[in-house]
Amino acid sequence: MRERAALVFEDREYTLAALEGLADGLAGELERRGVRAGERVALMSSNRPEFVVAVRAVWRLGAAVVLLSPAWKRGEVEHALEITGARHAVGDHPVLAELMPMRHLDEPVAPGSGSFARSPEQADAVLVFSSGTTGMPKAVRHTHASLAAAVRHWRDALRLTSRDRIQIATPPSHILGLLNIVTALETGAWLRLHRRFDLDRLLQHIERDRITVEMAVAPIALAIASHPKLESYDLSSLRYIMWGATPVTPSVAEAVTRRTGVGWVPAYGATELPVIACNPLDGARLDTPGRPVPGVSARVVSLDTGLPVGPGESGEIEVRSDSLMAGYLPAEATVEALHDGWYRTGDVGSLDADGWLRLTDRSKEMIKVRAFQVAPAEVEAVLHGHPAVADCAVFGVPDPADGEAIVAAVRTTRPVAAAELIELVGARLASYKRPSHVEFVPEIPRLPSGKVLRRVLKERHGCPSDS
Repeated sequence: MRERAALVFEDREYTLAALEGLADGLAGELERRGVRAGERVALMSSNRPEFVVAVRAVWRLGAAVVLLSPAWKRGEVEHALEITGARHAVGDHPVLAELMPMRHLDEPVAPGSGSFARSPEQADAVLVFSSGTTGMPKAVRHTHASLAAAVRHWRDALRLTSRDRIQIATPPSHILGLLNIVTALETGAWLRLHRRFDLDRLLQHIERDRITVEMAVAPIALAIASHPKLESYDLSSLRYIMWGATPVTPSVAEAVTRRTGVGWVPAYGATELPVIACNPLDGARLDTPGRPVPGVSARVVSLDTGLPVGPGESGEIEVRSDSLMAGYLPAEATVEALHDGWYRTGDVGSLDADGWLRLTDRSKEMIKVRAFQVAPAEVEAVLHGHPAVADCAVFGVPDPADGEAIVAAVRTTRPVAAAELIELVGARLASYKRPSHVEFVPEIPRLPSGKVLRRVLKERHGCPSDS
């Protein structure tokens, strides 16, 4: 009996045995190139099957994968390589190839059948990036044990089985993309990987491939809701659409359900702890990301005292689980992220007596754009490099398509076009870090300590102030 495909990409199909053989072959090649257990291998790749093969090959050698976003520019990649100490590189991106010798994913791989030692559960498996509030992105270290726990939580929360068929168009360098790929392969679900997001292609493949679970973030949800010919697609195979990365916009979700009959399952996670909460598949609600999944504990603590508060009271959401990261790089950033062993999510909300979470605000300053975290300080550093900029501050405002949009408040010494400043950021940083709007202001409000009063800027922009 012919083994069924585990992964499909365009017109190519891969069985699980074929993926394993390619991973063995690439692992042998990387070993000959000097990759050893405990080392870190940078991977900067577009969505493609070779990404999956490369991850599994690195793990076979007991090394850890450092996932670099293909949207990053040279300075961002240099920073990531410096803090992780990656000594080897695999990928298809010219920026990485310029910085260190890179094994290109376009080079063919001869399938192998090598025997490799199993990595210890507490060894690092993957380093994926998350922004803080004070500078460049931090590397989040996940061990094989913490990643395996996250995969179990995701599989169980979504009730994924080998009968499911899913497709992925989100970047695999992001925790959600990686989690979906690993979970699908571990579960035995059929997986279609897309080179890039194309809404019509996604809708066509739901119909042709009889996709059962669709994964969406806010821009995808909005695109589906606004598609003029949505009703022309047969989406009846879908059990549900998962909404993650940003809070649900009810009007968008309800429009899709009204037009297609397909319901939503909101979920909530973080790079540092990938699966925090999820709605039940039967009776999912749009006003909450759900209840903490089995294996994850959640509590709410006072923003003033740090002590736990009662049901329904507002505060910072803290969580702990076997799926929690091993820590950050730089390592000193880890201490601030933890509170008595609990991970401080930076999200403000409440937990009612029945275990339902509510998300109302952010206590941290980072801006969440299309599921990617943007540190205001990183964008500000670029803007300060313009000779006309005397001072600046960056903040986020609600955006129905992207979750948040980036606004830059700028004080200048001479006239300069907003487009010029936006283009400066776009040339230095990933495109999702580019401000959508520049406001020219006479001064930047600050405390005597120099700390920017972002809540004042938000209020002037017409947004509610932070808690």
